[in-house]
Order: sequence, then structure tokens, then C-alpha cells
Amino acid sequence: MPGSFALSEISFTEKLFQSINIQYNQEAEARVRDWQSLLEQQKDKPIDDQLYEINRFFNDIDFVDDKAHWGKNDYWATPIEFLASNAGDCEDFTIAKYFSLIALGVSEKKLRLMYVTATRPRQAHMVLAYYETPKSVPLVLDNINRRILPATQRRDLIPIYSFNGDGLWHAKSQGQGRRLQSKNNNSLWQDLTKRMKHEL
Repeated sequence: MPGSFALSEISFTEKLFQSINIQYNQEAEARVRDWQSLLEQQKDKPIDDQLYEINRFFNDIDFVDDKAHWGKNDYWATPIEFLASNAGDCEDFTIAKYFSLIALGVSEKKLRLMYVTATRPRQAHMVLAYYETPKSVPLVLDNINRRILPATQRRDLIPIYSFNGDGLWHAKSQGQGRRLQSKNNNSLWQDLTKRMKHEL
């Protein structure tokens, strides 16, 4: 599928851990090993447990904006870059949660990376939306408000649009919204998935 990448393809090899240790440090390697353990522990758990644990795990990482962290105005880190560097912005939190849930077997069709306007304070923001069914009100996984709540209870978020590896949609708080394109041609997404394939 164009633009799509399944993190379920990841292989946590000693070669990968050695590479992380060399490029970053031992603490970075330990954080990625913790991620591997989390995925193994949550593999067959109920979806509510998976959402909670994945959200909790990544929300312990520090928020730092791209300019300060990567020296770029906008950079989408891979989950390994996010964990290894131990910091990132809202896109990095959302991307890591998205690919982690896919690795646990959650269908990509149930997950959307959603651009929103956060109103307190007013700023561009990204969250992860989980749809139990196409017409369900999504649950929101967020690094600002750490409680997983239905989108209708997040009055502080104004949905703009959402996407995954399969396409782009006009976002709304209830249901999945109108499809705008059939595949994800976003250059940041393409670059992200390309880097993921190379690092794994």
C-alpha cells in the first residue's frame, strides 16, 4: 500500500539495539527495550488496556518542539528516534502511539492521526483517534490531556483533518468524516515511513 508501513514488521534484534547504543547511548537502548517489553506484554490484552498502556508509556517522554530538538521547523521522528532522544513534539507522541497500536494488531482503519486546534492555549496540535467502528465517536489519545476521552468530551480540541497510511479525511468529532484522498501523499509521512524502513 503506498505510503503505508506496518510496524508489526519490526524485528527487535541485537543488531538494532547495538546500533541505538552506538548512535545514542545505553539509556536510549534501554528505553527501546522497554518499548519492546511493553508490546510483548500488551499483545493479547483487551483494546482498552492497550490504549491505556501505550498512551501512558509515551506520555512519560518530555515535550520539546522541533526547532529546539531537531533544529528544524517541522520534523516527524520515528518511534525509535523519539524514544532514543527521549523528547519530541505532539506529532512524535502521536506517531509512536499509532505505530505501537498497529504492532499490537489494531487495524490501521481504526486509527487516525488527527490535526486539531487546541484552544487552551490556542495552538496547532496533533492527537491520535481510535474508532471502534467507522461511525463511532473516536477516543482521543493525547499528550496534553492524558486521560483517554471520547472526542465529544474534548471541547478544547477543534478537529481539522485526519489521516493514516491509507488516506486523508476531513475531520469531525463524531464519525470518521469525508474522505479527501485515497492514499497518503504527505511528504513528511513519506519521509517518516522511509526512515523507519531503513532503521529497521
